[in-house]
Amino acid sequence: METSDKEYAAFGEKVKRTIFIDNLSPVATEAVVKAALDQFGNVIQVKFIPNYLEPKNIGQAALVEVENADQTKTIISELSNSPFMICGMPRPIRARAAEAEMFDDRPRKPGRKIVCRWLDSSDPDFEVANKIKLTVRKQAEESKFLLKHQLEEEENLSKKQTETLNASYKKFEIIESVVSNRVATRLAERYRVRVADAEH
Repeated sequence: METSDKEYAAFGEKVKRTIFIDNLSPVATEAVVKAALDQFGNVIQVKFIPNYLEPKNIGQAALVEVENADQTKTIISELSNSPFMICGMPRPIRARAAEAEMFDDRPRKPGRKIVCRWLDSSDPDFEVANKIKLTVRKQAEESKFLLKHQLEEEENLSKKQTETLNASYKKFEIIESVVSNRVATRLAERYRVRVADAEH
């Protein structure tokens, strides 16, 4: 299907106002990324890039489209200088301007032809392709191991945060019950402290 120059130019403008973010947490959602970046610009769309080498195609990279190219520069600058927090854990994410090749729905460049061919084992490119295949397999195994470790770490952190939150809530309930049962007033009378002072 041929792409018109106008259609490809519109796609080019979309690329200019899109940011590529890498090294995201596997538990990050569209809502989390949007909320984090909306403070620096108007996020139009967050599209995770599936990683077909990982279990369940967990995406750790995303294309974030914002309102204009100026906002992309602002967000990239902010992410380079400030920690990006996800689920209470700072993530060492990388952000940079998107490139046309990162979009799986990109239109074909006008005038460009794509040719596919089989490589014969005697072809010089056959050995290169074979090395790439082996490297991809090795990387897939390494990524699988790292992802498992990372998910375990984030699950432990989530449990600790929940325990801390529950402990804080229990303390609040105790303080609330002390105040509501007028225990504070009786203690103030017992130790001859004015109620106004006790409240402060």
